[in-house]
This record gives sequence, C-alpha cells and structure tokens, in this order.
Amino acid sequence: MIDIKEFIEDCIDRKEEEMKRVSASIWEYAEGGYQEYQSAGLLCRTLEEEGFTVTENLADIETAFKGVWGSGHPVVGLLGEFDSLPGLSQKAGYPVHEPLVPDGRGHGCGHNLLGTGCLAAAIAIKEYLQAAGKPGTVIFFGTPAEEIGSGKTFMAREGVFNEVDFFYTWHPGTTNEAANCHMVANYSRIYEFKGVTAHAGGSPHLGRSALDSVELMNVGVNYLREHVIQEARIHYAYLDAGGTAPNVVQDHAVIKYIIRAPYIWQLNEITQRIDNIARGAAMMCETEVTYKTESAYSNYIPNEVLAKVMTDAMISIGAPKWTDEDYELAKKFADSVSENCKSDARQQLLRYFGKEKLEEKLDHPLDDAIHPYDPDHRIIVTGSTDVGDVGYVAPTVMASAATAAFGTPGHSWQITGQANSSIGTKGMLFAAKSMALASVLVMESPETLKAAKAEFMTRNNGIYDCPLEKGIAAPKFIS
Repeated sequence: MIDIKEFIEDCIDRKEEEMKRVSASIWEYAEGGYQEYQSAGLLCRTLEEEGFTVTENLADIETAFKGVWGSGHPVVGLLGEFDSLPGLSQKAGYPVHEPLVPDGRGHGCGHNLLGTGCLAAAIAIKEYLQAAGKPGTVIFFGTPAEEIGSGKTFMAREGVFNEVDFFYTWHPGTTNEAANCHMVANYSRIYEFKGVTAHAGGSPHLGRSALDSVELMNVGVNYLREHVIQEARIHYAYLDAGGTAPNVVQDHAVIKYIIRAPYIWQLNEITQRIDNIARGAAMMCETEVTYKTESAYSNYIPNEVLAKVMTDAMISIGAPKWTDEDYELAKKFADSVSENCKSDARQQLLRYFGKEKLEEKLDHPLDDAIHPYDPDHRIIVTGSTDVGDVGYVAPTVMASAATAAFGTPGHSWQITGQANSSIGTKGMLFAAKSMALASVLVMESPETLKAAKAEFMTRNNGIYDCPLEKGIAAPKFIS
C-alpha cells in the first residue's frame, strides 16, 4: 500500500531543482500573451522528457498545448499559465526597484511559478498512478495569455477541455487557501471612430473629429458609472489618439474598454449601454464607430466539493517552512510598498490572524497557516480570470499559495522580484504538492467526484455559454 502523501512529497522533492530551473527560465523569458514561445517550448520539452504525449497549437493558438499521460477515467486537468506583464521588469529577489530591462516585461503576477507548479503536480500524479497501477489520465494544459488575452476562453470555446472530469489550478498570492471567492466576468472591447480630417485653423468646419467622439464617449461612460451596480468596473486606455498635430482635425481614434461585472448577464447589459454611448458620441460628432470584443472571461465560482478536498490536502502537506532569511527578505519587500498597501495589509492580517497576532505578522509577513474554506462567506473579487470559463466546462478550483509578503500588490515589480526568490519557489512547491494530493484523493474517490459533478450540474445545468462569438479569433499578440 502506497502512502499517497509521502509518495507525492518525495516525488516533488526529487524534482525540486529541475522545477526551480524551469520556473527561473520562464521568469527570465518574460514573454507577452500569445508570444510565449520559449516558455511553452520549455514546458513541452519537460513534459515529453517525463513521458507525456504533447499536442501543440490547440484551438489554433501557437502557444497553447497539452501534455497527456495515462488512459481512461477519471481525467484530471492542471491549468498552467506563463505570460508576463509589460513594464514590470525587476531584479530577482531584490527589494528595491531596479528593472533588469528599462520598461521591460516581468512576471508581476508570478505566472512563472503558476505554470511550473502545475507542471510539478502533473508529474507527481503521473508517477503515483504509474507506481500504484491505478487507472486514470492526467493532462497538463498550457494556457497562454491569461493576463488580458483570455486564452482559456478561446480554448474552452473550441472544446479543448471537454474530455476532463475535473480541474485544479492555483495562483501565487500572499495566503495559503482554497479561496472562497467569486471573480467577475470581463469584456475587453475596442471602439474605433472614423471622421473627416481638415485644417483645424483654416477650415475646422469641414472636419469631423474622431478624437472628439472618443472624449465624448468617455464623458458619457463617466456618467454611466453612477448608474451601474457597485460591483461593476469600467476602465479604459487610448490605443490611438488620432495623431500628434493639434492643427489637424483627427479623422481616426481608437479606445479600449475593459468592463467587469459579477455575472455574464450583468456584463452584457452594461456593455450594451456602453455601446449606445459610443453610438451617441459618434452621432454628436457626425463620425462613424465600430466596435468588437477582443477577449472575454466568464465569472469564476469555486466548486465547493473540490475546494474542501484541496483544503484538506493543504493541511496535510503543511504550510511552507519559512526561514529567518525568508522573513527578512519578505519584510524588506513589505516595507517597500505604498502606505495604502501597508494599510490594506494590516486589514488583511487582522482578518486572518486577529489583533493579538498583528504585530508578530507585521514583523514576519509571510503566511505560515492554512486558512479554512468557508462556503457561507463567499467574497466577490473584482479581478477576473479565464479559469472561470474552464469552470463552466467541468468542476474547477483555483487555490492560492503564499509566494509574496503580505501587502504586496498584484501586478507590481515587488511580485516580479519575489517570483524568482526562495519565497516564491517554496510557495510554488507547496502548491504543487497540494494540487497533486488533492487530485489523487478525488481520483480515488468516485463518491467525491460524483458529488463535485452534481454541484457543477446544479450550478449551470452543464451548459457553457461562451462569451466569445465563433467569428472572434485569438489575437496573435497582447502587449
């Protein structure tokens, strides 16, 4: 009889140095969405070396792939991400802002850890099934462009995940838990205005300004914000302001909006209202407007059955064992953030540890506990993830593991610095062991898997209404 926990821990411990090298390499590549060729290539080669059968170019996306080992059911899927963010280059493990490349990309969300942690978990599950002679299949999915390109949504739309019984994944963070959070749905939408150019001094009456249309659209959306649900978020960036010459009436202008709401139906309603504002702005300026959805994310809701198994697995593995050096480095990173972030950290520590442990945790700002899963207190998180789309295909849970100091803001150079440090790698290995153990526990319990699927069917009747239309193709690159 194989001790599952002991076997998985031993397997990942043996792979530790290799997984650290993979993570560090992906961190160094720091590639953008749909351009993660080196990162995907490294993960594919590692899977093949470990005996997985690799299929690339999934859903007609060059950096989307899967590695499969085993046969038959149950089938578990691990969701690996590996894209970086612009402008977040940072020296590894260095708590003072020092970009490796000025204005360069960096793993300011820790996806080098995320993808590698799921890889390590997939390998451990494969080795256990092989050693135990148990039936089942493990699939590692390489899912590009999570940050803004919604790679998993395109993959889900094309049926890439349909063969899987359940999914586990994780995300680098500041706490250890199967978080009971509801993450919101999201549209990335582009509005392009076309007008008529003219000499702004000599004949402005002949011009029809596309830039004026965009600015009027922004005014209208600003007024709309008062009249949408408080959980909604609407933000934008100019992609094309029409040129740099103020004495020329701009005949073209493009703006991108990201629109968020807790559920797709709410998102659709708000988006229709924004579309109306865009049309109205065009009418006011006698310009033309076209718009399209570039990417989209469904809302993420955890599967409670799988979340409870994950929590038990995390407790069994035990929180990362931090050293004095880890705490010292984390304290320096914690001290480097803004006062607002420090205030948020205090509130988070009070919520998790209580007033009596506040000062201790401020001095040692790394999570050394496993936090319980409480299905009665679900929190709406106004960030988004394309893991939500996978959760509409099969039961899915995303866990969190501490890879950064309390108070570290997401999408920051501080995350990049910690994502290639002892703090980051310890959290990654803990996450890998927890996911592998939870996966095997579900695979060996038909009752648990049946309950997870029953909850899934109750939630959405087994219907996935993809927020992306068939005609929308995945972008080739997301900056």
